[in-house]
Amino acid sequence: MRTEVNDKLVERNRRIAQYLFFFSFAVLIGAFIITNQQAFNPSADLDSTLVILLPSLVLPIGLVTTLVSVRMTNLWVREPRPEKALKNGLKGLSNKSVLYSYFHIPARHVLISPQGVYAITALFQDGVYTVEGDKWSTHGSALSTFTRIFRRDGIGNPNTEAQRAVEHLQKLLQPIAPGVEVKPLIIFTDPRARVTITNPTIPVLYADSDLKPNLKDFMRDVPRDGRAALTPAQAEAFEQATLASK
Repeated sequence: MRTEVNDKLVERNRRIAQYLFFFSFAVLIGAFIITNQQAFNPSADLDSTLVILLPSLVLPIGLVTTLVSVRMTNLWVREPRPEKALKNGLKGLSNKSVLYSYFHIPARHVLISPQGVYAITALFQDGVYTVEGDKWSTHGSALSTFTRIFRRDGIGNPNTEAQRAVEHLQKLLQPIAPGVEVKPLIIFTDPRARVTITNPTIPVLYADSDLKPNLKDFMRDVPRDGRAALTPAQAEAFEQATLASK
């Protein structure tokens, strides 16, 4: 199997996450120093209005940029990297298969293979979850629920994200392969995640082949009469359109 990654986008967003972190840190530290200047330097002559208003103006900016940087760090910096975890999970797949990462957002990962065309929603979360049909539940203490707000790793309902990815990719494929159906997959890339799965409407799998159910077994077990793959010409046309933006 071959992989293609939009490295420019990954590197750009990784830098943005780092810049936002340092910016938000500087804003919060600067606001703290200014608002406590009287304590640090009793002789300082500061406008009392400035001292009162500054926290209410600066602290929300620092908080928002901090939350954004944490979310971007989760998506673009946090290990294990989804594209690497998916690549490892798909080892042994046909050499006619290609995994495209970060070219078709919101379809972040697209697998073109003899088994079919898949829009993969990769989840970085490492918590404890239950999936029943299309309903997702998160388990944990009140403290872990509170900390998830600041860690920006709430899982929500990945089915919605997966369906959005499918719809987007289906539109992109329409001029190239109008009869091919895009199928969704939801993949946990962190092996620490623990998921109880009951009759999921969208397959929920682990990237790690040592865990069950996993991506490698799923792809191996796709029945031949249920496959809807691109023809070689369609796959080539899709690749050319994809890599044109690289």
